[in-house]
Amino acid sequence: MVLYDDTWLWLVILGFIIAFVLAFGLGANDVANAFGTSVGAKVLTIRQACILGTIFEILGAILVGAKVSNTIRKGIISPELYTNGTEDVFMAGNVAALTGSCIWLMVATLFGLPVSGTHSIVGATLGFSMVVNGVKGIGWVKLAMIAASWFISPLMSGIVSSLLFKFIDILILSKEKPLEYGLRLLPIFYAFTLAVNLFSVFYKGSELLHFNKIPLYGTLILTFGPALIVALLVKIFLVPRQRTKIQKQCKKLLEEEDHVATTIPVTTIEEAEQKSTLDEKVPLSSETETTDVDIEIAEEGDTNAEKKDQSMARDNVKDKPETAGLFSFLQILTAVFGSFAHGGNDVSNAVGPLVALWVTATTGSAAQKVPVPIWVLVYGGVGISFGLWILGRRVMKTMGEDLTKITPSSGFCIEVGSALTVIVASSIGIPISTTHCKVGSVVCVGRVRSRESVDWRLFRNIILAWCVTLPVSGGLSALAMLGYRAILNALR
Repeated sequence: MVLYDDTWLWLVILGFIIAFVLAFGLGANDVANAFGTSVGAKVLTIRQACILGTIFEILGAILVGAKVSNTIRKGIISPELYTNGTEDVFMAGNVAALTGSCIWLMVATLFGLPVSGTHSIVGATLGFSMVVNGVKGIGWVKLAMIAASWFISPLMSGIVSSLLFKFIDILILSKEKPLEYGLRLLPIFYAFTLAVNLFSVFYKGSELLHFNKIPLYGTLILTFGPALIVALLVKIFLVPRQRTKIQKQCKKLLEEEDHVATTIPVTTIEEAEQKSTLDEKVPLSSETETTDVDIEIAEEGDTNAEKKDQSMARDNVKDKPETAGLFSFLQILTAVFGSFAHGGNDVSNAVGPLVALWVTATTGSAAQKVPVPIWVLVYGGVGISFGLWILGRRVMKTMGEDLTKITPSSGFCIEVGSALTVIVASSIGIPISTTHCKVGSVVCVGRVRSRESVDWRLFRNIILAWCVTLPVSGGLSALAMLGYRAILNALR
């Protein structure tokens, strides 16, 4: 497609380059939202997570992402303010928004902080708009809905995940023979997960794929029909196979534990002798003089004691072998579900300003009446996949291992609860933060299992990173806009 004005070419090229880097940062940072819990629970390897993530991030972007992209490019600010010959300013503003959010997201990723890509892009969009028009033209109602979702979404996601975990705990985990009870409910788990996913795709779906023309009864048929078929297939074929497989795994595990148990007393005696020798070498002081070193040692001792309590609490958080085997297999589906939801929500955040830039450059109007091109969503999905493969490990460890201990059963609840929250919000068109949803679910489920197992200091640091995301990305975008506007003025 030919550009409306050839002098805009530099903005288009720069915008596409920065948007790809932004998508790369989203993949490197937000990949933990979709697969951090699965990798932390040892259900998937990092390589398997990256393969599944590449496929389903792009699918989520194509099938669900157009709705959120429309909110990002048209709902936060009013494009109509830029229809009076200032379209180039609007395009420069979208490049500035991409720049501000890109810089902050990459910095946060390098420090291993799981920040919100949604926060970054919304703050950056506001930053350039306020440089150009002040507070004029900002969609305050839509912005208020987005801001409210930032606080409501982690709480709502945490409540959903916690209730699901208590439901599973009562019906499966606390039973004397949890495997049989779990296998009875397995078809329901698969059907429910698939139904929610399909409904999000078909209900008011993609205009380019004509899913938006499907009536409500057609959406219900396309949702519950395949879900019921999958439930029957799981009942007939998967349940017997899983029963045999898990029973063999449990038998093998018991044999290994019996073998290890015979070697424990020898190890314990050796450790006791080493400890006794070390104790003899440490001199004892009868004086009680307090020094700065003593204070530092005392503080370090308190920290070590806290870490020891946390470690002991996490050691007590475990699934029985049979339930671990059951939910390990099921969590692969929920990881895919979460990746699909993440692609639908966060790829859209990355390409929202890029779509606004491209539509304006090719039509000559900032009115944004053209639907979101699929190829732009695919472009964002590819960028996220590159980030996932290259830098995804950094933040994945924070979400999957450091915040609290995650087992297959709790990981399943965390992923289903948070992904359900994100899918519903994306279908409505509200770009909530997948980071907030996943952290809310991880902390709430971890608190339900054991209060001491949650790293509350890390949780506090994550909250602080959330708080500074919007103003920092907005400030960076505003600075970038000042530079781009100076370039535009020089070219005129």
